This record gives sequence, C-alpha cells and structure tokens, in this order.
Amino acid sequence: MPATRLADAPVLPHVSSAVDTLADAQPVPEQARDTAALWAAELWVPRFPTPEKLSDVALRFDGRPAWRGEEGPRPRLILAAGSFAVSAPDLARRERTLERAEVARRKTVDQVAGYLERGEEVPEQDPSREITEWSRKSRANMVRALCELDYRPLLADPSRLPAMLTLTYPGDWLTVAPDGKTAKRHLQALRKRFSKAWGVDLHAVWKLEFQGRGAPHFHLLMVPPHGRARVPGKRARRAAWVGAGMPFRMWVSAVWADIVDHPDPEERRKHELAGTGVDFAEGLRASDPKRVAVYFTKHGSFASKEYQNRVPEEWQAPGKGPGRFWGYWGLQRVTVGVEVTPEQAAWAARIVRRWARAQGTTREVIVTRTRGGAIRSEMAPVEGLAGVQTIECRKPSRRTVRRRVRRLKNGRGFVSVNDGPAFAEQLARALDLAQPAPIPIDGDPCDSPGRDQAGPESTCSACGSPLAASVAVDGRHFGCHPEVAARWARKP
Repeated sequence: MPATRLADAPVLPHVSSAVDTLADAQPVPEQARDTAALWAAELWVPRFPTPEKLSDVALRFDGRPAWRGEEGPRPRLILAAGSFAVSAPDLARRERTLERAEVARRKTVDQVAGYLERGEEVPEQDPSREITEWSRKSRANMVRALCELDYRPLLADPSRLPAMLTLTYPGDWLTVAPDGKTAKRHLQALRKRFSKAWGVDLHAVWKLEFQGRGAPHFHLLMVPPHGRARVPGKRARRAAWVGAGMPFRMWVSAVWADIVDHPDPEERRKHELAGTGVDFAEGLRASDPKRVAVYFTKHGSFASKEYQNRVPEEWQAPGKGPGRFWGYWGLQRVTVGVEVTPEQAAWAARIVRRWARAQGTTREVIVTRTRGGAIRSEMAPVEGLAGVQTIECRKPSRRTVRRRVRRLKNGRGFVSVNDGPAFAEQLARALDLAQPAPIPIDGDPCDSPGRDQAGPESTCSACGSPLAASVAVDGRHFGCHPEVAARWARKP
C-alpha cells in the first residue's frame, strides 16, 4: 500500500455537534467519516489493551483466601494495561491509619466550626515547602499512573488522530504568570473554554516544563476536534466569542492569548501568533500506554534538557511553587489486584526482575571521580608546595554516566510494558513452571505429598519400587517424574 501523506487527508465538511447558529453547519456524512477512519488507520495503529482483559488474565493466578483481619503484609500482584507491579501492603496497619486520619479530620472540622460560631476568620497556614525541581519520585509516579490509565475516552473516535498541544508564555512572562497558581488557573480556564466551545469535555494528559529563559509551558496529549468552534448566542459573554467559528488551531491560539491576557498589545500580538503549537507527529508516537509514559518522561529528562524540569528562581519561594508537574483529565486508572502467597510473590518478582534486566534499560547518573585516587590519610593535612600540588591535581570532578536500572530490587515495585494483559498471562504461565515441587521428607520420595493418591499395592512405573499408601504424580515417584525433577533442579 502506498504511503499516505498528510496533504492527502480528507477534508471533513462538518463542524462540532454543539454548533448553535453557524449557518454552514452540516452533519458528518457517513462516507466521509469512514474515509477518515481508513486514512487514520494507515497512519496510526493504536495498541491500548482494554481493561476487560485484565479480569480474565487475573484468573490465571492462584489467589489466596480473602483477608480476615490478620496482621502482617499481604503480597499482591497488580495488573494494568501498561504495567505490572508487586506490592505487599499491611491491610491491618492501613486500616488503623485511616481511622487516625478520620479522627484528625473530625477535629479539624470542629475547630473550623468553632471559628465560624465566634464569627472569626479561619486562619490559613503559611506554606513552608520550596519546590525547586521535578523529583524522581514524582517521575516514577507519573510513569506508573500513565501506564494504568484507561485511554478509551480519549481515543473513542477512530477517525481522529492524537496530537501534542504546546502552550507557551510571552517573552515578559512574569507579568502574567508571577507564580505557579496563576499558570494552573490559565490551564484550567483553557479546559473550561474547550468544553463550552466544542461541546465535549477535554480528555488529555498534561505535563509542565520550563524553558531556558525560565518561562513555563505545558504539553498536552489530546485529540483535536474536527470542524469549527461553536458560535455562542447574542447574550453570551465576551470571552465566549473569542475564537468562535474558527478551526481548532486558530481557536486555541486566540483563546490561549486571551486567557494569558498580556497588558502590552505588542506582546499579546506576538503571543497569539507563536504561543501555541499542534504537532500530530508527536501524537502518533502514543500507540500504547508505555510509549505515552516514556514520551512524557524522556521529554526534557536528558542532560541537555534537564533544565526543563527545574523551577525558576522566581517560583521557588514558599507559596509560589508550581505544584504538580503532571496530571490527566477525563481518564481513570484501572487496575486488577490478585493476592498471592509470599512464595508466589517472590517468584514473580524474581522473574520480572530478570526480564527487566534483559531489556538493558539505563539511566543517567552523576558520579564523582578523583584523578589518581582520593587522598585518604590519618595524618595531618599536607602542607608546603608539594602538598598543595598534590591536592590540586587530585581535586574530585563530576561527570554523567549511564548505569543499568534495577527494577523490583527488594521484591517490590513495578515495570512498564507495552501490553499488560499479555505480559501477565505469560508470567502466570511461568509461575506454574517455576514454583518448586514439594521436597521429599527424609529423602524418601514415597513420604512426599503429591497429586494422585496411590493404592497400598501400587508400584512406580519408572523404577518399579512400591509406592505404599502415599501420594505420587502420574503413578511415579516425585524423583522419577521428569518435570518434577526439573523443578527441583531450578529450585533456589
């Protein structure tokens, strides 16, 4: 099949379903919609597993009985569309934590009620935390969350392709975004205006980054709507008329410039011309949950672009921080948990850890190097010209290297995969083979528990010795069965 160019894309002669008074509004012909769907299928092949598969795969694992209030950790395998995790929460301790949180919440409510009864204002706590960069823990939480999302609301229409929307600020950005809360209000205002202009809720994944000059900007993975924005009624507010009747690219440029609302006319004109970008090439990379998470993680995470994850000095003061660096709208996390025995959890973690090591994933770390080795002496500091020269030539230096990433180091953690249900199904099959068979008691295979109850006069079909009244496998001793012997050989 010949390659399809973007210029060959069919032009859909329709507008949003929420059009009120646009004169040329026409319904979408079924033939045009089918043509657009075929054209989109040639450019982008999504591979997002459905949550229904997770429930079916969860039945492949041998679960343990439900929790009845016992103390101690409960190992659990967590299956998702794009990830697999092993955890061991202490349900009893978690229950006590929730009870303490409920007691603290009631005390807070009583205190607030007391202030209101006396007619006093509720005192606000001054923020004391300073946010200087995107933490490593937040990055890991974002990867796991994006791998567990159900992307069906975002990709419901096969005739529409995803795109990466970029929202930037003008050159004099501190005038319109003096702190992180103001920038987040701008982002929320765009979401509300989108819903009113296009008649549908905005489903997207967003990420906050910073440019070299310190200005913030947002990246949104979304599906741009077809047609033109609705035209409001005569009694609508002025803000509702901004971008009315425009295609999405023109609409988002006009609306974002109006939301930021720089007081300088020249700055606002430049911002409306170059303040937004819609990139379909970047959106087509999001073909499965793992690729979505990897894109948002790697974008700006290399050494040359790590500055995009550092908060500018103007926002580092307490109360001016950016808050969350990422989020999602209109999507939900869908997971299925299976409680297993500690032995099964250990085997699952070992198999997944070895699989992750085979992927060869690395990350950048900063290490310290000292030429000639670090000076380690119990004597007093070296003095004199020779000592100064020795110290100068052995000053430590730092450089960036790549080190192998080790997943599930302590038997707990998660890995991101392209197809979560398929990965979990293969893992369940591997667990059936990897779990060791029962060890014979006192070296006598006839005293070992097994699967088949043998009669008092039964003999082993392999060695011919009597099986007595014990349990065997397929009429043979455990040691004589080839599969069981192979399991014993693999037992750690």
